[in-house]
Amino acid sequence: MKIYTIGFTKKPASSFFGLLRKSGAERLVDVRLNNVSQLSGFAKRDDLSYFLDEICEMAYHHEIQLAPTKDMLDDYKKHGARWMDYERWFLDLIAERQIEDRMSPALLDNSVLLCSEATAHHCHRRLVAEYLAERWDDVTIEHL
Repeated sequence: MKIYTIGFTKKPASSFFGLLRKSGAERLVDVRLNNVSQLSGFAKRDDLSYFLDEICEMAYHHEIQLAPTKDMLDDYKKHGARWMDYERWFLDLIAERQIEDRMSPALLDNSVLLCSEATAHHCHRRLVAEYLAERWDDVTIEHL
């Protein structure tokens, strides 16, 4: 099983969709809490779904179970919580949600997890991918 991850911030649309097309992934799984923000530009839900189909022949799926809570995100983004605290909170949350049992491996196999962060280093998409790789058999991760 292969899981890709990507963020759209600091990427022009040509680079973003080029990376997705080159990956050969079948679908994009949006793991953002808010997928309709005006700050998302070309990555707003309806536009993104259209562009993915037209440019990449890729399906779009929004999976809220893989997103942080609003309070958790606000603590990190707006109130200055440390990354290490946010990471612990988020890992506790997805363990509580039992995503390894509730998510279909077929949905995530050859899929790209999308969030806004430019790199995966300080992004929950990486945490989701690594969490599942530890619990499911034979998972590889590639950050685009």
